[in-house]
Amino acid sequence: MYSNHTKVDILRIAKEQNVRFIRLQFTDLLGAIKNVEIPVSQLEKALDNKMMFDGSSIEGYVRIEESDMYLYPDLSTWVIFPWVTEDRVARLICDIYLPDGRPFPGDPRGILKRALRDAEEMGYTAMNVGPEPEFFLFKTDDKGNPTNELNDQGGYFDLAPMDLGENCRREIVLTLEEMGFEIEASHHEVAPGQHEIDFKYANALKAADQIQTFKLVVKTVARQHGLHATFMPKPLFGVNGSGMHCHQSLFRGNENAFYDENDKLGLSVAARHYMAGVLRHAKGMAAITNPIVNSYKRLVPGYEAPCYVAWSASNRSPMIRIPASRGLSTRIEVRNPDPAANPYLALTVMLAAGLDGIRHRMSLPAPVDRNIYVMSEEEREEQGIPSLPADLKEALSEMIRDDIIVNALGEHALAYFYELKEIEWDMYRTQVHAWERDQYFTHY
Repeated sequence: MYSNHTKVDILRIAKEQNVRFIRLQFTDLLGAIKNVEIPVSQLEKALDNKMMFDGSSIEGYVRIEESDMYLYPDLSTWVIFPWVTEDRVARLICDIYLPDGRPFPGDPRGILKRALRDAEEMGYTAMNVGPEPEFFLFKTDDKGNPTNELNDQGGYFDLAPMDLGENCRREIVLTLEEMGFEIEASHHEVAPGQHEIDFKYANALKAADQIQTFKLVVKTVARQHGLHATFMPKPLFGVNGSGMHCHQSLFRGNENAFYDENDKLGLSVAARHYMAGVLRHAKGMAAITNPIVNSYKRLVPGYEAPCYVAWSASNRSPMIRIPASRGLSTRIEVRNPDPAANPYLALTVMLAAGLDGIRHRMSLPAPVDRNIYVMSEEEREEQGIPSLPADLKEALSEMIRDDIIVNALGEHALAYFYELKEIEWDMYRTQVHAWERDQYFTHY
């Protein structure tokens, strides 16, 4: 998905491959993919950073009286969509700039770049991330609208005929590979209709770009198979929800800064401080890693989702797990994020939290190697195991009290994000839900 293309290369390839349209893609504050589509005749203008758009129409951007913004394409993200064979369409992911040439402070991609510069100033040349976004496949009706009917009743690692999403998933993998992804695994997940496709780790910026591209491909290919793909964290009651576990490590050049061969667990001092920082700020960053009302329906005991702020090298119930690989593959797995998260912002707050742990040499609490789900509340309190926020309202309150998360997001993004999410919570809080009618309508 990434290349070393120059402007001249892109103009030549567009002509040779009969590219007729280019989508200048970016992401709004809530994580939705947006794009301005231009004909190929405007490609050179776009490559010269001269394409404008109206930022006042994008969630979390600017007011109408300050709406002009510029799209600066990242040439390394040039890719031609494989599913369009005639009048081909290509894509460039863009950074957002103000008319005076300054980066727009509310651009999620720019916010992640700023966090990565902070890491570089501390001597870390890369944050490597291996994301695992899960999704569900539902059937569509005769008009192509999604239904509540699952595509299959398969379980973990099932094959056809139990896994009826196999063909769709296989085509997703082939499409991703054609677009430059290196796919490591593809399988049915625990819940009926639930799937996971794992792609190779990358530096944080590329990983966030890949998550957005992955979502686009999954939804596009699913639609071609008469299915609806959703990254909603908990679309169904009584089964596991969809997470987006984020494996992550810091590097200094070619050296994994998280590895220490002399440590019992193979973890460096930096890795332990980083984990301590992520745990310390877990509540403060939850509104970003788990950003919608529905996110907190997933973060409940009994469905393998981590609701407790703890870590372990041998237990999947805590929020952070240490996978078995060591050496260059040493990493931590942060398990609470879900695929509704804006990936640029989610990686930003996890990195900021970890770097704060390193800066202040935070002490890592003891690992929790017992199944936390079976502990009583008293046992959890005795071991000092806090819970993640129970709902979006609590998460928002924790976020604005956490200076590290506030500073990582920046004043503009924080203000707009908080306002949009307060509106979302108020809409949810005041709505009358089907459960309430089922529970109370005939009783009172």
